[in-house]
Amino acid sequence: MDAHKLRAALTDISGERDATVKSLKLASLCSTVWAERGVQLVVVGGSAIEILTEGAYVSGDLDLCHATAATLPVRERQEVMGSLGGTGGPRNWQVAGMYVDLLGPAESFARTPFRRVEGPYGEVLLMKPEDLLVERVLVAVYPTENQTARDCARKLIGVILGGALAVDWKEVRRIANLPEYRNFQECAEMVSEIARELKVENPLHPN
Repeated sequence: MDAHKLRAALTDISGERDATVKSLKLASLCSTVWAERGVQLVVVGGSAIEILTEGAYVSGDLDLCHATAATLPVRERQEVMGSLGGTGGPRNWQVAGMYVDLLGPAESFARTPFRRVEGPYGEVLLMKPEDLLVERVLVAVYPTENQTARDCARKLIGVILGGALAVDWKEVRRIANLPEYRNFQECAEMVSEIARELKVENPLHPN
């Protein structure tokens, strides 16, 4: 991306008032400039949930991992983020009024593909919602009750049960039963709770 387009994009992002649209725009720009260096980024955690749910949950920052085998050396990371006017580093920056965290390699257990969203400055790769659901429920319960994570998980499940976001429930069940998570019961209980609230069928029966 040439310098003129980069400046125009940063001006656009800095002036964006909608938090979710701002996250998508910044993710789109970051993904494009990193891809030019051979690294594919994926939006993870609450940031991915915010974009997938179209703002039903608002993260407030942008969490990124790299989907490729390797990331950039520290100096090159600083150069890339510096081209975006970023300050800080080498894993946490402030760009266009938002905090951007680079968290390392993406951890995914789902056999489904990453979700793809077209952003204004290029395609954005999002963590698989099956992974996100099981992960958020785990964080909501372990090691102690986490109300923020619980609210996030509930909003994600609500959007899914409402029909706005499709998931593979067999994959959710499989991931939640993996040794890495072992939280199927907690997932089933939360999905059942929200299904009752919405008066819809529970797709994750515990039996």
